[in-house]
Amino acid sequence: MATTVTLLLGAASSPGDGAARDGVQCSRMLPRRRQQRPRWVLCSLKYGCLGVGEPGEAGTRSAASPVYSSLTVSPGGEAAVAVVSSEQKVYDVVLKQAALLKRQLRPQQAAPPAVARELDAPRGGLGKAYARCGEICEEYAKTFYLGTLLMTEERRRAIWAIYVWCRRTDELVDGPNASHITPQALDRWERRLEDLFAGRPYDMLDAALSDTITKFPIDIQPFKDMIDGMRTDLKKARYKNFDELYMYCYYVAGTVGLMSVPVMGIAPESKATAESVYGAALALGLANQLTNILRDVGEDARRGRIYLPQDELAEAGLSDEDIVKGVVTDKWRKFMKRQIKRARMFFEEAERGVTELRKESRWPVWASLLLYRQILDEIEANDYNNFTKRAYVGKAKKVLALPVAYGKSLLLPSSLRNNQT
Repeated sequence: MATTVTLLLGAASSPGDGAARDGVQCSRMLPRRRQQRPRWVLCSLKYGCLGVGEPGEAGTRSAASPVYSSLTVSPGGEAAVAVVSSEQKVYDVVLKQAALLKRQLRPQQAAPPAVARELDAPRGGLGKAYARCGEICEEYAKTFYLGTLLMTEERRRAIWAIYVWCRRTDELVDGPNASHITPQALDRWERRLEDLFAGRPYDMLDAALSDTITKFPIDIQPFKDMIDGMRTDLKKARYKNFDELYMYCYYVAGTVGLMSVPVMGIAPESKATAESVYGAALALGLANQLTNILRDVGEDARRGRIYLPQDELAEAGLSDEDIVKGVVTDKWRKFMKRQIKRARMFFEEAERGVTELRKESRWPVWASLLLYRQILDEIEANDYNNFTKRAYVGKAKKVLALPVAYGKSLLLPSSLRNNQT
């Protein structure tokens, strides 16, 4: 049986001891000639920063942008078995997306003129397609929509197109026809996505996104991953640990951040790396989804779904039966405090990246972050009763959050403020 341990940030003190700590040695070594230099290993509260490499080294994760994981090690102090966690798999996607963006931003000397891709736009034109996307965004995400109005027209319309595709995808498994959705239907939706990226949209809403990807360095991978999240909802109703839940949260929400960064843009004056900005966007998606899960515990349980780590429930002395009964106890309050703390950690990581976006793109992101984080406050205000009470942010608080979000959007990028201190 494997035992979960946590390793902390450290340095190899000699070529032979690697990252040994408390009798446990990390098997993911750097090349021998570099083992005496500082390196990062797994660490966290429960799920800590993941990555092996040196601070700021390309392709590695620094302390400023952690992900959250654990490491399995054989009992008896044997060498740890390197496990590719969900966080590492997702971080590999983050690195790919950041590399695509950096290639697009890199000055091209004597580059041949780009050939515009022909788009099979449906009758009615792209203008009407984008306008309809804006209407849908305004109807279902009014606060976010208001924030997008500060963005340039091209970026604003692109964000609307991404939002609408994500909403349509989510409604496949959570909408009125969800009971009729099959894996084959999701396979057809994925083929439709591939056609969309190839310039062959099926309808006007597809056409808006198809046009958007010709203007920004958007990769298909996060979109495919979101569809995988919908597949997960069709076949999985329990998550044995946070590593499994992390992957699900990435699929259904973290992907949105990766889709959006190329459109939002990184501030020209920012000193942050593309990887750190993508990492923060990922963190915001994860934080939002964890908040959704904590808000909807009772509602999800009535639908036969429990999106809480089974091992952590067991550690807290709780079971699925306790969730179904829906009685708030001291055990439940203690468990919820831990879950809320984790969600807030992701929000904190996200904050560091929002300021690195282009100034005109920050307001809707700040508004989303502040409002979603307040849902956690409301869960606490309800004495952790998320079985029969739905935590929500009232209209007055939403209105008050908008000027706060706008004020935060005017701040200098964190990378510049850190350099000035």
